[in-house]
Amino acid sequence: MTVAPLRIGNASGFYGDRFDAMREMLTGGPLDVLTGDYLAELTMLILGRDRLKDPGRGYAKTFLGQLEECLGLAHERRVRIVANAGGLNPAGLADAVRELADRLGIPARVAHVEGDDLTRNHPRSLAAHAYLGGAGIAACLREGADIVVTGRVTDAALVTGPAVAHFGWAPDAYDRLAGAVVAGHVLECGTQATGGNYAFFAEHDPARLRHPGFPLAELHEDGTSVITKHDGTGGLVDIGTVTAQLLYETGGARYAGPDVTARLDTVRLTQEGPDRVRIEGVRGEAPPPTLKVGLNRLGGFRNEVVFVLTGLDIEAKAALVRDQMEAALDAAKSRPADVRWDLARTDHPDAPTEETASALLRLVVRDPDQHAVGRAFSGAAIELALASYPGFHVMAPPGTGAPYGVFEDVYVPHGSVDHVAVLDDGRRIPVAPAGDSLVLETLEAPPLPEPLPSGAPTRRAALGLVVGARSGDKGGNANVGVWARTDEAWRWITHELTTDRFQNLISESCHLKVVRHLLPNLRALNFVVEGILGEGVASQARFDPQAKALGEWLRSRHLDIPESLL
Repeated sequence: MTVAPLRIGNASGFYGDRFDAMREMLTGGPLDVLTGDYLAELTMLILGRDRLKDPGRGYAKTFLGQLEECLGLAHERRVRIVANAGGLNPAGLADAVRELADRLGIPARVAHVEGDDLTRNHPRSLAAHAYLGGAGIAACLREGADIVVTGRVTDAALVTGPAVAHFGWAPDAYDRLAGAVVAGHVLECGTQATGGNYAFFAEHDPARLRHPGFPLAELHEDGTSVITKHDGTGGLVDIGTVTAQLLYETGGARYAGPDVTARLDTVRLTQEGPDRVRIEGVRGEAPPPTLKVGLNRLGGFRNEVVFVLTGLDIEAKAALVRDQMEAALDAAKSRPADVRWDLARTDHPDAPTEETASALLRLVVRDPDQHAVGRAFSGAAIELALASYPGFHVMAPPGTGAPYGVFEDVYVPHGSVDHVAVLDDGRRIPVAPAGDSLVLETLEAPPLPEPLPSGAPTRRAALGLVVGARSGDKGGNANVGVWARTDEAWRWITHELTTDRFQNLISESCHLKVVRHLLPNLRALNFVVEGILGEGVASQARFDPQAKALGEWLRSRHLDIPESLL
């Protein structure tokens, strides 16, 4: 007997996403399951600090606010809700949801998943959490839960769990599970799949992108899916928007998780109709034998000051204040352990406004001791107000120094975590670890397509006229996914955009390890830049700490491009 498709939507891509999205998704059209992704590496650190202030917290509080408005709607429409909003305290959030349901007089069976918290095993960490798969979620749903809240699961587990519960897939149905993982990866960041943050946004009606609708997937028993959105909502779903999200925060062709390793090199996309993209052909393999564990700890304290340099002699002004500050730091009782200077030449010659005549010189200091980056540092900067370059002023007075976080990941065997589904009646269902596993290995690079004929006329132009890109962070690394929209452009970029050329265009990467991966089915290249983000987003090691705009910087660089592609 054929099982009906599962219509599963998303209403949150991060902690702080559009509050009204849950209501919009519940009222916009039919759904079976509504998911919400609230967690990121930085979020776990934020929730860890919340828990230090109040041991009863540690979860995403906005989720409760959304439920207060929407629990009745979900009950009326028989939509189940699955969210990782439990963060560091899924049991506490489950209790809070039950209290809310009782107060509202709405029947709701609330379950939660636990076992991801390994903080006790890593005493130097503020939070240490394993990335669990969807099996715990599936167990809760099979037992009749209306709402399932989890802690740290993989983003795609919010889709694989409901899919396993709905279709009854076996743990070794790897191709079907991989299809669900790919659909989950497209949904996880909300409106990034429906035109948000899209490289080619300027080609579309601005009114259409002003308020993009959230995405949903029509998931089928064979693991194929159609990515779409509710009728009448803003945004768009096409092969470009889905490709962009597929490349986001990924590495090579093997996309590993605790349920399955999905082969991104097998994904095939087809535009099935307006705002409908079919995903098929996805192959899966047994998951790796280990689980990723994200460790968040306090790395120390940081402070910063941004000097504004206006008009003429920008380089000389920067050199003067830098010499003065370096002398003051050397003379301090304790020089900060890490001192970084960055000059952003935002100034223009003969500028019509003072702001456009100004450059920004940013000084960031870090140290394990707050005193080393505190008043001695801020005092040294302010004391130069009447004794430095002409036009001296700063963006804001530096403070006393604030704590910053550090992220790293380690790996543990599947069986070393106590993955448990905790039901509304208190029953606890242990979740078995993955049976078979396969050590993750890098695939051999596929053959390159034939290059374009040599000798064709070229024109110096921005790379982004030919390709799209999306970039993001994974711990201290960043990825930049680049895709072509035509076969001819694909033939060109595979030969033109080599690792060496990438490092030449993105100067920050020239002394770092950069690995290029080819995904021919998507006409895409994925560059992983190791170490560009230092110790993770919370350490704020660079101007764009999450590498969100790294792809757009790449698209803005100029190359000699064949005129036939322009």
